Amino acid sequence: MIAIGAFDGVHKGHQAVIKQAVEKSRICQVPSVIYTFDPPPRHFFRGVQILTPIQEKVNRIAKLDVDYVIIASFTEWYATRPPEDFICELSKLNPVEVNVGSDFHFGKNREGDVNLLEQYFPINMMPPVYCKSGKLISSTRIRQLISEGDFQQSYSLLGWRTGME
Repeated sequence: MIAIGAFDGVHKGHQAVIKQAVEKSRICQVPSVIYTFDPPPRHFFRGVQILTPIQEKVNRIAKLDVDYVIIASFTEWYATRPPEDFICELSKLNPVEVNVGSDFHFGKNREGDVNLLEQYFPINMMPPVYCKSGKLISSTRIRQLISEGDFQQSYSLLGWRTGME
């Protein structure tokens, strides 16, 4: 099982994707693999604040009982690769299933999407995760809350004991 994403913040939505990959990997008796990026693509392209530096991200992912973490170095070269390169790279990992969010895109100009992945791998598209108030949990929303000084709610959405430790 492979879960792919930027996972910046490793918030409750990310945790749901990762936990499902871990649970299914145990059932299928295969390793759980998290494929993530450093820096996160939105930081690379837009300069957005990074919620979790790479070592913190890896530590938080490890606490979710993941077997392996692959960190792709998100560089200019990586960002300009055609989607087929990413598919070729994934195929070398021989995934039983690939877990992604519904908005997952990859490759140059975000040309690759879930529909393209489905042509090569079994896909489990995770639905968005919402908080109790019905609002989407996302890294973008958490960044907004932090910029507004609402650390309590941002910590709640992150779902980690002490927030951004």
